Amino acid sequence: MEYVCDAPNDRTWFRLVSEAEAVSESDEMRHAVEKHYRREREKAAETFRPLTSVYIEQEIGKEAHIQRAMPLFVTLRDQDGRALATAMLPPRGRGNGPVIIVGPGNADPYPEHGDAIRALGEHFGLTLDRATCYPYRR
Repeated sequence: MEYVCDAPNDRTWFRLVSEAEAVSESDEMRHAVEKHYRREREKAAETFRPLTSVYIEQEIGKEAHIQRAMPLFVTLRDQDGRALATAMLPPRGRGNGPVIIVGPGNADPYPEHGDAIRALGEHFGLTLDRATCYPYRR
């Protein structure tokens, strides 16, 4: 995981940077972030174009491309490292791509962690309101 930003009340946002981290997040949070991470990573990998035709050099730069092209998957953690919320933001945290933010078991994270979500939005210059970011409104 990579540090993203601090949030109020001793919470911190981290970026998930590997499939193993996404698997762990899915297990701990009881939702499907792993599936979405894997799908988005594959889509980003498909857009990579090698800069050379030399076979053994064709993978150079691929991982950096994937990290730039795929959405950001971030997790909110408390000071003990417990996962509190998971978010998928547009690539590099910029642009108008879809944003999804969920709590454990796909619960609504806004009542308990709205201030932390607001801090994440401010960090990236995004508006992360519940109406557009929480997909399971009832």
